[in-house]
Amino acid sequence: MASVELRNVWKIYKGDVEAVKNVSWKCEDREFFSILGPSGCGKSSSLRMIAGLEEISKGQICFNDKVVNKMRPRERNVAMVFENWALYPNLSVYENIAFPLRARNMSKDVIDKKVKSAAKFLDLEPILSKNARRLSGGEMQRVSIGRAIVREPDVLIMDEPISHLDASLRARMREELKAQVSRLGVTTLYITHDQVESMAMADRIAVMNLGEIQQIGTPLDIYHHPFNEFVAGFIGEPPANFVDCDVIREGGKYFITCPAFRFELNDVWAKRFAANFRQRIRLGVRPEDICISFTENKNCCGLEVDFVEIQGDRTIITLKVEDRLFLSEVLGDVRPEIGQTIYVEFNQEHIHFFSLEDGKNVFFDEETKN
Repeated sequence: MASVELRNVWKIYKGDVEAVKNVSWKCEDREFFSILGPSGCGKSSSLRMIAGLEEISKGQICFNDKVVNKMRPRERNVAMVFENWALYPNLSVYENIAFPLRARNMSKDVIDKKVKSAAKFLDLEPILSKNARRLSGGEMQRVSIGRAIVREPDVLIMDEPISHLDASLRARMREELKAQVSRLGVTTLYITHDQVESMAMADRIAVMNLGEIQQIGTPLDIYHHPFNEFVAGFIGEPPANFVDCDVIREGGKYFITCPAFRFELNDVWAKRFAANFRQRIRLGVRPEDICISFTENKNCCGLEVDFVEIQGDRTIITLKVEDRLFLSEVLGDVRPEIGQTIYVEFNQEHIHFFSLEDGKNVFFDEETKN
């Protein structure tokens, strides 16, 4: 197995198109590391450089601290699982798994031993003779993984391997895929645009946007302590809410205010703003951290209900906040009327404040200390 490290890596295409900009991160040996970001953020370019399919414009890529920039793809011992699984439909499961071994001119006995070992590990023994075109989605995924691991790779790269499946099957495949990789114990790089997949499976996540790494951390660290506004908005479903606010200091107390609401900050936030005062700032709050009530209470704000989406175990309430809409996620039995005024309170343990200039979390260091 191997650790994988990118050191100040750039990928610049013709026309000075910067697909990857000065990226640095390290995936530890046997770690499940996810590269997460929207389409066009540089995920695939990073993957292809790691696998040796693209040349590196600047920087270094290291396996176990050894620079592999000049090594050919086959010399890096990297296996890949793609979105479409790329199985040969006219071949059996056995032959699909055996294909990369035959390409290496291995002996028949060695191939048979390796294929059957992989099939046993992935519970494919009963279907080894089955034609690939007759497999279910879950079976095809396992065959694709089997074809990758039979080579005994140092690094396994998965590029959107389940993104094309329907929602129910995708949820089941996340569990199975994570279990398979965990048992395999191979260093895994998982590339996806789906933040739910990354949050559910990865040990750590590198969030990318516009060719740059925005934040690296565990799923919970990134969720609870976003480094900037992009991360806060990209991670989480429904997405976080944002609004520009004024910070007012009155009699030793601090208030957050905008035309739609006003509320007093607690002692923790008051202390932070006393040390780093801002007159204008962007408030970020997740839907599940907006508590609602049908009666007015202290430090609550009255907001009009614009829409109510009932989803069974939860209800998503859309609220009017100035010229924008806020989403609140509450229990499924809470169902206000459209046009009704309800009273909201923000859970101040989980709100964030972002700079209007660069979008960074102004109090990121203070948040991560607690």
